[in-house]
Amino acid sequence: MSKVDRAEEHYLDALEAMDDSDIEGALSCARKATKADSQHAEAWWLISGLELPKDSPPNLIQASRSLSACRKAIALEPSNNDAWVRGGQLLADELGMYEEALIWWQNRRELVPYDPVAVIEQSALLADMGIYGKASVHLKQIFDLDLEVSPKQYQRIARLHSTMSKAAEQDPIEHFKPWEKRHPGWSMIELRKNKNPVSESLIFLLVTSPFLVMEMWLANSLNNAGFFGFCLTSLVVLFTVMIGMRFSRKLFHRVNKPAFDLVRAQDIETTSGYIVIPEEIRTSKMYMSILSRRTKAFQERTLSIVDEGKVLPKGWTPSIPNLEIEIIDYEEDIDEDEVDVPGFEEE
Repeated sequence: MSKVDRAEEHYLDALEAMDDSDIEGALSCARKATKADSQHAEAWWLISGLELPKDSPPNLIQASRSLSACRKAIALEPSNNDAWVRGGQLLADELGMYEEALIWWQNRRELVPYDPVAVIEQSALLADMGIYGKASVHLKQIFDLDLEVSPKQYQRIARLHSTMSKAAEQDPIEHFKPWEKRHPGWSMIELRKNKNPVSESLIFLLVTSPFLVMEMWLANSLNNAGFFGFCLTSLVVLFTVMIGMRFSRKLFHRVNKPAFDLVRAQDIETTSGYIVIPEEIRTSKMYMSILSRRTKAFQERTLSIVDEGKVLPKGWTPSIPNLEIEIIDYEEDIDEDEVDVPGFEEE
């Protein structure tokens, strides 16, 4: 039996084990398949999925192993769209490696220039790092290139556009840059470090409750007004709720700006691999509250960076790859055997 046949047999055994809900057995068989034939793309993709637990977020080791298998699956089968999405999510959401995620999606764009997912993800990453100017210009390519997007993607584009519009109205000095040790944002975090972030629902209740109580009292006095009184009261309550939600949302972002800035500092820490946050803030109530809400892999990666003890070098800034691509006539019927995936080499 040839190595290829033996690998295929192990792969089929892995699928059978999956049908029997034997995850460990399936993972063992899939690994045997890749050991027999390192070019078995389906086995690598299967390993990537099996490394991730079904009912809980992955830890650092699980996320890293899944990402490694995902890279190999894409190197062998560049058309695996699900692998591109999973890899991007692992890099950004689980591991907090934004610079790597930008490169990941840029590799995708060089392979499929008209993929809107890559543009949206890169724009979101740039915005999360506080690089709003580049994020806005990059997002504009969705319309410049007339890319096809789904309704769900339009919703995300609208949210990103709203974020960037608000950022454009602000003084650039207000855009927190954690890599600048003397940025004013650090002093605001210092002032609020011993307080938990305030929820939007709590702000809404505090803002609207007094008015709603007054309106309920007014409604009681209009009991004899019949249908007109009911309609008037309903409209007043609806108007109060709508105004209250809008005002609460603005107040929520203003009150919690130090918390949002600290989230960005955590992201830059995991992106750079260096310690960014001062020790007095790291042990604060707000920091612990925010970190507890991050993914398990993110928490473990943060702890590993702190344990390593390397402080962010002076003059460090985020490394943003060249996001420009050459748009050519793209043919969907490309022979996959002739495609070289940028940034992926056979190991």
